[in-house]
Amino acid sequence: MKKILIQFDTDEQPSTFDRVVAVDAGAEELFSYGGISGDNVTGLVHGAIFTRGPADLKNTAIFVGGSSVSEGEALMKHVQKAFFGPMRVSVMMDSNGCNTTAAAAVVAAKQHLPLNSTSALVLGGTGPVGQRVGQLLAAEGCNVTLVSRSQDRAAAACEAIAAHTSSGQLQPAAGSTTEEFQALCAGKQLVVAAGAAGICFLPEGSLAALPDLQVAIDLNAVPPTGLADVGATDKAKQVEGTVCYGALGVGGTKMKVHKQAIRQLFESSDVLLDTSEIYNLALQVAGLATDE
Repeated sequence: MKKILIQFDTDEQPSTFDRVVAVDAGAEELFSYGGISGDNVTGLVHGAIFTRGPADLKNTAIFVGGSSVSEGEALMKHVQKAFFGPMRVSVMMDSNGCNTTAAAAVVAAKQHLPLNSTSALVLGGTGPVGQRVGQLLAAEGCNVTLVSRSQDRAAAACEAIAAHTSSGQLQPAAGSTTEEFQALCAGKQLVVAAGAAGICFLPEGSLAALPDLQVAIDLNAVPPTGLADVGATDKAKQVEGTVCYGALGVGGTKMKVHKQAIRQLFESSDVLLDTSEIYNLALQVAGLATDE
């Protein structure tokens, strides 16, 4: 029986990136639908779960994607509501690569730092990737400062993250200028830049002025990068005494995690892969998983 992956994309055109990765990960048939929302997804889900018997449903899975993470989160809930009893299939949510990217970034940091005693700063922390980076770091026991241009937005993001984990410490902070960002970085061992394309938080030469900084990760590959001292292809590169990762340097792990997640969907009919589950996969991919 063929492994069928059904792609529900909230954008009008389904992501070609997600389609290519699905095929490379071993999906034998790929059904891609664009413009999917809670209003039109139920019938599609029923079509997926009523065509095969319960024992064979592990060969069907659903991938929720699109450029809007909030719409993807809502769509995943609607998909799950359409299941009942044994009539269900596995589901993965990774709108805009939010979960796989955040997981790969935190795994990169974990290879160099004891996260349970690390003070971390997430620039662009209220965006979809930034929030997930903050959540995963907090779950590891980090002291996390989440930065936004708006203090209220940063506080709301910290509150949302706290609902998912009781570990670590979360503090909101606001900043909009280079001087403010540099001041917020002072004393931090880890800085992750997760802002939108085209936003530079720290100009060239900034890392040299941060003696406590041990790891810097920039998740924006589009010039100008978020941390000007970090190149997009940097992977554990030493810059001014700081271990640096650029977006493409993190991207190799992100791709491995994405493919492994797709493969795991077909192991049973009740796999749900969201932020924490995808992070656990990333730990396995990086050889950092424990038996605990």
